[in-house]
Amino acid sequence: MPDPSPALAPRLVAEGAGTFFLVFLGVGTALFASHLADPAGAYASGVVHLAVAAAFGLGYLAAAAAFGRVSGAHLNPAVTLAVAAAGRLRWSDAGRYALVQMIGGLVATTLLVLVGLFGPVGWLEAAQNGGFASAGWGARSAAGFDLPAAVIVELVLAAMLALVFLGDGARRASAVGAALAAIHLVAAPIDGGLVNPATAVAAAVYGGADALAQVWVFAVLPLVGALAAGLARRNAATT
Repeated sequence: MPDPSPALAPRLVAEGAGTFFLVFLGVGTALFASHLADPAGAYASGVVHLAVAAAFGLGYLAAAAAFGRVSGAHLNPAVTLAVAAAGRLRWSDAGRYALVQMIGGLVATTLLVLVGLFGPVGWLEAAQNGGFASAGWGARSAAGFDLPAAVIVELVLAAMLALVFLGDGARRASAVGAALAAIHLVAAPIDGGLVNPATAVAAAVYGGADALAQVWVFAVLPLVGALAAGLARRNAATT
């Protein structure tokens, strides 16, 4: 739970900046490490998988260290919804948190596009044609999983992440960072999702029409799973 003393404006700045950290580091690793996994075998695909999982976990730890005392380091609209449902954040503040998280994510992917403009010839076009590290199912799933699989993992993993965040442990940031890394290890082959609507939308915006057509799953279902976890946590606390 963040320190109640900071005013709303600093908390919103912290959430936007923290989400920028998370998306820039995580999606950036997915884009640039995947580029190195070329047919010549510069990196095996499994190494890229581990690198991206580590980037999201470590990215969360970095953002939490920088901004956690100000805003609580939700960095995810689904987590914010769970916190509000658990009675630990005003609903009016939750909407503002979600808005700045989405903005922070979009700024991050926009800057990654800018980096790509100065990359090797064809790199940015190839990254965008490949979905720009966005989530997806069917033909866009790394292992060919279809929509029902994506629905299940987004709901379940979002609920898990929310429960970890709502836990009372003294080392919550470390636990959330570890959970994010583990979530990626499970979800990446299935749908590439990270149970974070801010990350999903920020990547899909630059991932082309197919990415945008599927982004609703990764924007909506994590909210449902996290909401259920938040309500369950609140009910458990009152019984």
